[in-house]
Amino acid sequence: MNTTSRPRPRAILRIHFHPAERTDELYGQLLAVIDGISSRIEPLPADWSAYVDLTGALSYWGRDVEGLVAVLRLRLLALHGVQCSAGAGPTRSIAAMAADITPPGAATVVQDDPYEIAAFLRNKPTSALPGIGPKTARALSRYGITSVGDIADTQRSTLQRILGTTAARLASELAHGVDERAVVPGAAPRSMSAGHRFDRDELDSGRHQRAVLGLVQELGGQLRTSCEIAQALTLTVTYADRTQTTRSRSLAEPTAHTPALAATARELLTGLGLQRARVRALTIRAERLRPAEHAVRQLSLDGADDKALLIEAVQDRARRRYGRDVIKPARLAPRPGRGVGTNR
Repeated sequence: MNTTSRPRPRAILRIHFHPAERTDELYGQLLAVIDGISSRIEPLPADWSAYVDLTGALSYWGRDVEGLVAVLRLRLLALHGVQCSAGAGPTRSIAAMAADITPPGAATVVQDDPYEIAAFLRNKPTSALPGIGPKTARALSRYGITSVGDIADTQRSTLQRILGTTAARLASELAHGVDERAVVPGAAPRSMSAGHRFDRDELDSGRHQRAVLGLVQELGGQLRTSCEIAQALTLTVTYADRTQTTRSRSLAEPTAHTPALAATARELLTGLGLQRARVRALTIRAERLRPAEHAVRQLSLDGADDKALLIEAVQDRARRRYGRDVIKPARLAPRPGRGVGTNR
């Protein structure tokens, strides 16, 4: 007699880490804990999270999804004192949506069951669906489509007229719980960081800016020395009460040149609006590093750009020979009372 077995249910986990302080070393240690449960890990260091495919691990460990996620969260807390929020489901998109609504120290699990998937998805606002940003959500709302269930109930041809062919297909599939994207295992992309801790909780926005510029100067020099380029910058601000705010931004083009890094760092700092904040420490991390030979520089008709790069090369050689403090921008000159330095 021929029998047809049901395909093994998929179990994808999206996990966010919430440590008191973030370091590259700690992130690697947390991934190592996950690797003890499942080796199919896709690191996402920019927002301190990861995707994990638990499908094969369920039978290996003899546990259901809730049980295995509970074991993983307990190990992270016991070994490193790190709380996490986790979302699990049969697809990447459902796992991500579940994680987004889960507070630290908890987990949300959506089983691989059509009725449970529909119950989880249908009442969510359209903006909760991955790929639906505020602009797309507004466009859909003008046609009375305000929930994921509305998207699922709308004919594909109607969605195509609103969103275009590709976006309509993706939105319709995700709204029906269809997402074939796999977890892609890989090592966490390399990053490099520099930090500055103020002598006392600092209110002066000018000192915030000078500290950030000093950190960018240090990072740029390290990147050029190691022949690497960064694709993004992350700024972490630690306040007097030890809470933190983190913001990331991709660079216009991968680079190791200080002026480009400084422009992005200033935008991140300005966007936080720290005029009245008591800042204890600042950290800048260069993300998603690549070998410098992969750099593609935009053509420019401005000779000042080439001159700036030549000056930067001369400064690098001087710092390597005489020390990193031999040359520094005038804005980093010590002010009366306190100077700017870095603590690594």
